[in-house]
Amino acid sequence: RSGTNYTNPPSNPTQGLKRPRNETGNKVIVVLGAQWGDEGKGKVVDLLATESDLVCRCQGGNNAGHTVVVEGKEYDFHLLPSGIINPKSICVIGNGVVIHLPGLFEEAENNEKKGLHLFCFYLSTVFDFHQVVDGIQETQRQATEGKIIGTTKKGIGPTYASKASRTGLRVCDLLGDFKEFSTKFKNLVEQYQSMYSSLTVDTESQLKKLKEYGERLRPMVRDGVYYMYEALHGPPKKILVEGANAALLDIDFGTYPFVTSSNCTVGGACTGLGIPPLNIGEVYGVSKAYTTRVGIGAFPTEQLNVTGELLQTRGHEVGVTTGRKRRCGWLDLVILRYAHMINGFTAIALTKLDILDVLDEIKVGVAYKINGKRIPHFPADMELLHKVEVEYETFPGWKSDTSAARKWNNLPQKAQNYIRFVENHIGVPIKWVGVGKSRECMIQMF
Repeated sequence: RSGTNYTNPPSNPTQGLKRPRNETGNKVIVVLGAQWGDEGKGKVVDLLATESDLVCRCQGGNNAGHTVVVEGKEYDFHLLPSGIINPKSICVIGNGVVIHLPGLFEEAENNEKKGLHLFCFYLSTVFDFHQVVDGIQETQRQATEGKIIGTTKKGIGPTYASKASRTGLRVCDLLGDFKEFSTKFKNLVEQYQSMYSSLTVDTESQLKKLKEYGERLRPMVRDGVYYMYEALHGPPKKILVEGANAALLDIDFGTYPFVTSSNCTVGGACTGLGIPPLNIGEVYGVSKAYTTRVGIGAFPTEQLNVTGELLQTRGHEVGVTTGRKRRCGWLDLVILRYAHMINGFTAIALTKLDILDVLDEIKVGVAYKINGKRIPHFPADMELLHKVEVEYETFPGWKSDTSAARKWNNLPQKAQNYIRFVENHIGVPIKWVGVGKSRECMIQMF
């Protein structure tokens, strides 16, 4: 370019560049599941949201279910961030989430006085036919393979598939030229009908409803990239990011194919909200004091016996979204270490310790063996994971009620020993211990 001296560049290459405000930016706190989901993330988010300016959901869809208890009232959230209970927080749903509009509005109306909802232009849309296709696919798997994945049939997988094949539709399409949106919608329907002959869709009726939903949604939508940039680089703010699902359900790092369709590890916070890695601060993993799983797939520490039944009954282990009973087993430190390798947890919240109160002895899985030999890492091959033998450490039960404990010193010594063992074995400090449903039942350690 004319006037540019390439021979003798300035000694400081950044000289003259305009610096952004708050160059480093605010750091965000990320809360993630460290097992197969249902660990109590909602409770941790609710606790942290009381002091947060923004509470953001970064990925997943209404297949997630977070239960929060505040002042004796129980709330179930599927799409909205759990922090919406705090009326002072702004709630943001980011690009990485797939959004079913009828479900969203039903949930938002039930909580309309609890906070302000902001949605990103780039959100992908779950249509009713995606949900039908989800069910058809499960039926086909059962017929051809004799087994299912165990999806929630909320249309999440087919929607992410549309997104990946670049035929999906986004909120910006819905709020743009509706004639163009209608053409794309009809093409998408025809594409799915060509693959699933039993699929019937009342296209005109669907388009009429979608137009109405779009106008209701319009006042709440912002460009998420710019909104988050301003939040990160403007005045100091406390920003909380809530992950859905969990590490072992991650599409890339989970127990594939029995996983969800998004990245529910820490990278999903960056891609789902447009947050640079530089702005990731604390990363809190949430784990139960035992292990549960919904649906199909390997579960090395599962207890198909009276212990598993006791954990299921005492823990009220029923899926928020599906109503299915959760499979239950001992705490598995192999998967927690694996989740830590991927996410780099800075602290752990250990929930539902009180469920173990009545047990005479408590086991913890510390290693996997194949043919009597320890394997050094979590296996990617699910057939191998089905075959592993778990090596356990056994602890005496504390046989006393911990639900009234509010401080570390209130916990029985045997319970403290159990917690410290878990902490030391994972190599991550435990910041909270949960002994009940409400936020008051979270013992903060530091």
